Amino acid sequence: MIVGVPREIKDEENRVALTPSGVNAVVAHGHRVIVESGAGRGSAIPDDRYRAAGAEIAPSARDTWRRAEMVLKIKEPLPAEYGFFREDLLLFTYLHLAAEEELTRILIERKVTALAYNAVGQPVSVMSTGSSARPIVASSVSK
Repeated sequence: MIVGVPREIKDEENRVALTPSGVNAVVAHGHRVIVESGAGRGSAIPDDRYRAAGAEIAPSARDTWRRAEMVLKIKEPLPAEYGFFREDLLLFTYLHLAAEEELTRILIERKVTALAYNAVGQPVSVMSTGSSARPIVASSVSK
């Protein structure tokens, strides 16, 4: 599988969905990782560290999304990213679809397989209250 990690574009969001140690773990399991250039900048992780861990560095968000079979993000996609959605894409990110009607509609129209990490493994009673799960922890990728 080809895993893509685009730079987060939401205001004030400086996290990145996968650290270099996470890249190393994914690559060790036989997958490819593509990280958008500058994706780790807000977390003080330069491209060279991703490259050293085995990731390819993509020059743009467009290239990252286009080449990836699965995209990992921290926050929900924003309208500027909707154009990257396609039928064969697996998206793993934070999703609160009840509050995002346009995003929900476009995900359905484009037939994106979208997994909300904030809902995975949560009992229905917790999901229905709107409480958010802990953010993705890169170390969980290596387990």
